[in-house]
This record gives sequence, C-alpha cells and structure tokens, in this order.
Amino acid sequence: MKNLVIVESPAKAKTIEGYLGKDFVVKSSYGHVRDLPKDNNAIDIKNGFKPIYEISEDKKSLINELSKLVKQAETVWLATDDDREGEAISWHLKETLGIDDKKTKRIVFREITKSAILKAIANPRQIDMDLVNAQQARRVLDRLVGFELSPVLWKKVKMGLSAGRVQSVAVRLVVEREREIQKFVPTSSYKISANFNLEKGKKLEAEVPQKIEKQEDAFKFLQKCIGASFKISNLEKKPAKKSPAPPFTTSTLQQEASRKLYFSVSQTMALAQKLYEAGHISYMRTDSVNLSEDAIRGATNAIEQSFGKEYVEVKRFKTKSESAQEAHEAIRPTNFSVQQAGNDRNEQRLYELIWKRAIASQMADAKLERTIATIDITPQNQTQPLPEKLQATGEVILFDGFLKVYIESSDDEEDEEQKGMLPPLTIGQILNLDYMKALERFTYPNPRYTEASLVKKLEEMGIGRPSTYAPTISTIQQRGYIIKESREGKERKYQELILKGGKIDTLTKTEITGTEKMKLFPTDIAMQVNDFLVNYFSDVVDYSFTATVEEEFDKIASGKTEWEKMIGNFYKDFHPKVEQTQNQAERVSVSSTRKLGIDPNTGKEIIAKLGRYGAYVQIGGEDEAKPQYASLKKGQLLETISLEEALELFKLPREVGEYEGLKMIAAIGRFGPYIKHGDKFVSLKKDQDPLTISEAEAIALIEEKRQADAQKYIKEFPERPDIKVLNGRFGAYISAGNKNVKIPKGKIPAELTLEECIALVEATPEKAKGGKFAKKTEPKKEEAKPKAEGKKTETKTTASKTKTSTNKKK
Repeated sequence: MKNLVIVESPAKAKTIEGYLGKDFVVKSSYGHVRDLPKDNNAIDIKNGFKPIYEISEDKKSLINELSKLVKQAETVWLATDDDREGEAISWHLKETLGIDDKKTKRIVFREITKSAILKAIANPRQIDMDLVNAQQARRVLDRLVGFELSPVLWKKVKMGLSAGRVQSVAVRLVVEREREIQKFVPTSSYKISANFNLEKGKKLEAEVPQKIEKQEDAFKFLQKCIGASFKISNLEKKPAKKSPAPPFTTSTLQQEASRKLYFSVSQTMALAQKLYEAGHISYMRTDSVNLSEDAIRGATNAIEQSFGKEYVEVKRFKTKSESAQEAHEAIRPTNFSVQQAGNDRNEQRLYELIWKRAIASQMADAKLERTIATIDITPQNQTQPLPEKLQATGEVILFDGFLKVYIESSDDEEDEEQKGMLPPLTIGQILNLDYMKALERFTYPNPRYTEASLVKKLEEMGIGRPSTYAPTISTIQQRGYIIKESREGKERKYQELILKGGKIDTLTKTEITGTEKMKLFPTDIAMQVNDFLVNYFSDVVDYSFTATVEEEFDKIASGKTEWEKMIGNFYKDFHPKVEQTQNQAERVSVSSTRKLGIDPNTGKEIIAKLGRYGAYVQIGGEDEAKPQYASLKKGQLLETISLEEALELFKLPREVGEYEGLKMIAAIGRFGPYIKHGDKFVSLKKDQDPLTISEAEAIALIEEKRQADAQKYIKEFPERPDIKVLNGRFGAYISAGNKNVKIPKGKIPAELTLEECIALVEATPEKAKGGKFAKKTEPKKEEAKPKAEGKKTETKTTASKTKTSTNKKK
C-alpha cells in the first residue's frame, strides 16, 4: 500500500475515497481513539498536569486494524478536521499507532471537494503542537473543574449534582434571566393611533410617536380631538437602503436555523455535519465571516446567471472577534450552482438556508424610499394646532437587491413590522377621522433565552467557541438544570379608549400575555447550585474569568503561552478553595427551604423544600412526624411560590367524579399530574390542570388510554404473564420482564407461540449494564452524577429532562 489516509468519520472516508486514485486507501478513526480515563487518576497534577491517556475499550480492535495498515503504508496522511479538536485527534493517532515522523503527513481542508482534497495533498504539513496543546489545556482544565467541584456539591448541597467551567456559566445566565423576569413589575402607558377615511375607500393609519403615561391624560387628549380638524402639514421622502448579513458562522447558523426552521442547536449541527461530510458545504465549525476569492467568484457567477448583473455587489466581511481565524471561511455551499442538496427534507432545508445566506451576502443592497407624513391636530374652536403630531410612515422598495433571495430573522419581539406603502397624499390635505384610540400597553422584561439566543449571548461575552456551543446547551439540559419547553400565558386586562362619532368609550379587554414557545427555564436545583457556586466559587462562574480562559486557550494555540503554566496559575488558587469549602464541618447554607406562612385550617407552618424529585410544599415544620406533602406544578419555583399558591396545591388529591362505579382522583406525582381510576393511572395532557380538570375530560383520558393499550398488546400468555408480544414505536417486539427482544423478519407477531417467544428471549444476550461508581468521590465520567438521595416518603414531580444529541467528537 502506498498511501493510507485516516479521517474522522466513515461518511467522510467514503466521500474522499471517490476523489483519490487507487494508490490511496481511506479509513476512519471514528473520532478520538484515546481519552482521559474515567476516574480521578486521569491527570498527574504533581508532574505538570500531565494527562494520562488510555485507548477507549471500543477502539482497541480498530487500533489493531489501523496498526496493520500503517505498517503496510509508505505514507500516512492524517486528514482530521481543521480545528484544535481535529489536530488533537491526529496527534493521538500518531502517538497511539506509533507512526514514524518521516512517513507522517498532516493535511487539512475546509470542504470535501475534489479540488480541496487534491490541494491539501499537494500542501501537507506537520502536526501543529500548539493547537494540540490548546485542546489539551481545555480538556485538562475542564476535567479539573468538573472532578473537583462536583464532589463538593454532593457533600454541601445535594448528591447527584455536577459543575463545569462553561456549563455552570450558561446555567447562571438562565437563572439570572429568570430572576429578572420574576422580579419585573410591568408599567403601562397609552399609545394614541388614528384611522382616517380617504377617497375611493382607502384608509390611512397614523400614530402619536410619544407614549402617554396615565389614563386620565390619554382621555384628556382624546377629548381635545373631538371635533378637531386634521391636516397634512409635511411630507418627507427619504432614500434608505438595507444591506445583507454576512454568510453564516457556527453561532449565526444555529440562531437562524432556530428562528426559521425551529431546529435545536444540536439538531442543526448534526445536519450540518452530514452536509459537510457529503461534500455539500464548507466546514461547519467556524467563527469567521470571510469568503475565499474562489467562493466569491462562484457566488457572483450564480447571482448573475439567476438574477442579472445588476444584482451583483461583491462584499468582503471581516469578523469583529479578535480570536476568529480569518484564514478559515464562513459556512457556505461548496458549489453555488447547486441550489438543492441533502438526503432528507431537514438536510435540504438547512442547505437551502446556507445557500441563500451566502448568495445574499454577495448581492446588491436593497434600495428603499421612506415617506413620513406629519399630521397637525387643531382642536375645535382653536386656530393653533396641538404640539402633539400624528405621523404616518410608509416604505416602498425601489430595488429589491438581496431581498429577492433572503431576509434575516430577529429574536427581538419588538421589531417593527415591514411598513406598507402610503396612499397618495398632499401637503395641506384635510383628513376625515374615522376613529381614534388610546391603547394601554405594558412594558416587558428581557425575554427568556432560547437555545439559539443563549448561544448568541455566550458568543457576545466571549465564552466558548464554535465547537463548544452545542455540547454546552445539550449538557445543561441532560444534567436536569435547564428545561426547554413551551408554557401557556396568563390572562391580563387592559384598557382601550375609543373616540368615534364625537364620543369616547372606555372598554376593558383581555389579552393573553407571557406565552412561551420552546424557551429555557431553570429548575429549582439549578438555582440552588448557582447560588452555591456564586457564593463559594465566584471565580469559576464569573463571566469575565470564563471569557479570559478562552483567550488563554487562543494564546496557547498561537504559541504565545505554555499550557502547563496557564493551568498551574488557575489551579493554585482554585484547589485550596475547593479544600477549604470541602472541609467545612457544617453543610453550606443554601436557601433550599422557605417558610411560606401558616395553614388556616390546621394552624401548622407551611414550608417549601427541595427534595429528591424536585420542589414540594409541606404542611408541618421540619420536626413534624407525619407532614402532608404536595408537589409544585409546572412553572412554579421554590423561591417564588406564595402561600396562596401552596394552599391550592393541598387541594390535591382531588375527587373528579365517578366512572364505571370507581372514583377518579386527580393528583400530581413523580412524573407529573395524573388521574387515578381503580388501579390504573393516566397522565394529564400538557394543557390540563389537575385542580380544574372536569369529569368528562377525565373519562375521555381514560378511554384514550384504553384504546392505546388495546393497540399496544398483540398477544399475551396467561401461563407466562411476564411475556407479551407488543406494538412499539419501532414495530412489534417481545417483552420479557426487563428485556425487550426483536422479532425476526418473516415471523408474524400475532402468530408467535409461547415456546417461540421463550426461544427468542433466551437467544438474545443480556445488555451490558452501565457501571456504577466505586466510591462517591469517584464519578464515572467528567461532571457525572450518581443516583440522587432523598426521602422515600416524598411524592414529587421529576424535572423533565430533554434528551439531545451532542456534536462533540467521540
């Protein structure tokens, strides 16, 4: 064998193999081949924080296979990704396989096309140890923080918790935003708008730019307008333009895919990875907005052919971030003439988004004309107009430019809507008022984060890098600190004053406010852990410190700092603080218990606490022999629940009615609200409340559950009730106790005999069980958590966990 090329993924290997000749064999390492061991012996702290690597158990046979191929090859080409993680994988491969320096060549490319691969082969280099050391520094520092902080949390706060350098900062952002929202007191003001009737049935809408604070002042203003005359005093036309956004970086792709396609951050990265490995887009982990000259030529040619020469306007974008590598490129199509690519609909939708954004970035600005009409209000029997003016604004597109292809979305809920064109108007024109209204509007707090807006915030603060955003967002949800969900809003009354036909009516209306769609909410335990870390390890969760650490990694990558020295400077302050906090005799005081008040029925104290399955309220103090418990409802928090809300919870369990001679009981349990009917339990739907659910709704739930169960059971065996043939999410299967067994093709599930089922069960090997911790102080993996401890007598609601895939290299 002349040439062995090692890449990270089999999909990439398949694509590249098609571009190279018969002299090249392309193999995959399937990500990292070795890593830090999953115990406390991973880092030799005394010897300069030397990491001790071991080959992953599942990679040993692969290493044997690659070792044989390395010996046969004249040259070994290490073609892992062009970033720090990729550089580290190449180094680990070289070290593990014992590849001679003389026969090792490192090649990099930012897209998987034939020209890029051949260019990389023509320009090999050696492994860049500065990049490797930057990755090692991140890995070692994160391991030190996770492994030293987590046991402190177990001892001082609660078993089963974890901490991490970036994850804890991300949690802090969500917790602090939630507290801002909880403390926010909305204030109201009135917006004045008018609607005029013009000739030929046309309408004109205008408004007073300034808000009026008080209702009585808004009423007085409308009174002045009874019988007033309205005249256009000025028409102003202003040229304007809109420029396209730069092509995507990792962060902006995640944000826009969230807003436009409703993809999670991890879903976006998984789809982008597939598009990259198939050769459709350039590398998807980047913080550069730069495009190569070849890419600009490809984009402008595509624009000219599709839209015409007047739509072309070359733009060269520069990244604001100092850490961005301008030699890298933004995310773009590898071939701009290809408008559709991808194996499934979601891949195609993401590719289309990338194509449009990159194409639009090289298109001409949109040319607009804005018209502002100023309207004087002259009260009845007066000659001078009021100082307040009405304004009508319109916008016309003279040349659409890049808008022909792409319009960027925004997270800002207060963004102005696109203004329409104004009808023909002239200065001095008298307007006929149809009606005028003063509408009460309320101030809003900063919105809760979405996955994408949290990534944006982290990037703005200099925390994390393109490769870390998706894993961080996934981790804080998997750990149970953050929940991503939608929540219904609440009713709120508002006032509307309407002047029509010479009289003013005051109307009280109702609106729904505070509706949340797929936002990030902190759990109670997230708030407790955050408070503990802020109080005792403020440096670790300090925003500027975390951003400074990222800058230190960048210095290591550019050869300006030694990584061992950087870790040493951090550890000499961090470790004594861990020991000091760990050795405190008393449990650190965190606000995990709140006294809410006195129960009017029993005279006993009501407290709110944090338990094994989440927050709950309790009638009877800490010393009560048999306290009464109630779990908090979805959306309620330990630190904000009121006495009145707690008393409502004690109305559960609640008898809803009877069905088939059995009582239906509504309650909240470990897995959320449910109806109990006999010995059966049925979960409530998301929009149903156990305190208000009706008898008819409960019966409907029971019947739905029965119907679903009837479809689930294909066959049962009275002599062996533990063995069943069931319908599952992925088709029919055999259930035998805790063991699920696939049914071979050709077998008809409904015709299986008990003997056939037993034979299939016995022929299926047991799944390997996940290892447990040998000691409480030795986590199974970095920032891992053992089983939580808690009272068995408590009935709590488990915080829901969102299962998301990460894009971290394995």
